[in-house]
Amino acid sequence: MNPVLHVTTYNIHKGFSQFNRKLMVHELRDQLRTLNPDLVFLQEVQGLHEKHAQQHQHWPGRPQHEFLADDLWHNSYAQNAVYDHGHHGNAILSRFPILASRNQDVTHLRFEKRGLLHCTVQPDGWSQPLHCVCSHLSLFAASRRWQMDALVRDLEELIPHDAPLIIAGDFNDWRNQAQAHLAERLGLQEAFAGLSGRPTRSFPAALPLMRLDRIYVRGFSIERTEVHSGSDWARISDHAALSAHLRPSQA
Repeated sequence: MNPVLHVTTYNIHKGFSQFNRKLMVHELRDQLRTLNPDLVFLQEVQGLHEKHAQQHQHWPGRPQHEFLADDLWHNSYAQNAVYDHGHHGNAILSRFPILASRNQDVTHLRFEKRGLLHCTVQPDGWSQPLHCVCSHLSLFAASRRWQMDALVRDLEELIPHDAPLIIAGDFNDWRNQAQAHLAERLGLQEAFAGLSGRPTRSFPAALPLMRLDRIYVRGFSIERTEVHSGSDWARISDHAALSAHLRPSQA
């Protein structure tokens, strides 16, 4: 196995461009294949949408997580928001086998359904599994604090304190409260923060101004990071994609 792990997180806006103007899920799949990461953390994944399937000629015949994973990645999906014509949620695509998968319901406001997808994967040659959590937190600060606290308590109970861990996704956390409420409590570092202590700008994709998306890690050193933004990426989603290349402290 390559000793450096390539991790990408991306809010895919349900497979549509900004303002839902154009179906972009096919271009999205091409871009992910070009990046070729080992692990992909996806938010706003459309598991089912019967109306879109009828309205769009090129709507995939499979759920988006399966369509994007195809034969390159294992995949796991957890629906969070459910409505009459479908549902959407989070997904993790993994080059490595997914040993277990569970969804932690962290809905704090009944009109804003949220969940945290926790997958356990087994990279080749590792003596212990890697824990991956795909996150899409609330738009409201009080709810985000409640959700982060619920995640910390859950992980403290379920996994060893020194287990390798990646928590990535859309945190909607422009004030960087996750550093105190999440990262410090679990011994995580944010891949992009570096000496500044501030995560990178990731929204909107055309010219990022807000620091919404994150990759938090434990048990890794950061080799390099990339923000995938600009006009080509802005055609696909309103968020930039983030990549981090991670070297495990011990495998």
